[in-house]
Amino acid sequence: MKPVRITPEDNSRDGQLITFLLAIGAERQLCQLQTTFRTVDQASSYLHKHRKELERAARERFARGELEDGVVKLTML
Repeated sequence: MKPVRITPEDNSRDGQLITFLLAIGAERQLCQLQTTFRTVDQASSYLHKHRKELERAARERFARGELEDGVVKLTML
């Protein structure tokens, strides 16, 4: 598995935004997951539970060039 670093951002009004780095070869790609969860712990738990699917979706978006300001943006599955 590739290493993922998670950095929570406080955005509790609109849910939690979790930022993480995805290893793509020797490079690292910044990714963000927007959730509907109220707490960082809930959002982080969701990310870990669905890590494989979210990493796959992030890699697919990166391969298609679907970046917003250089960031792969994801929403909940």
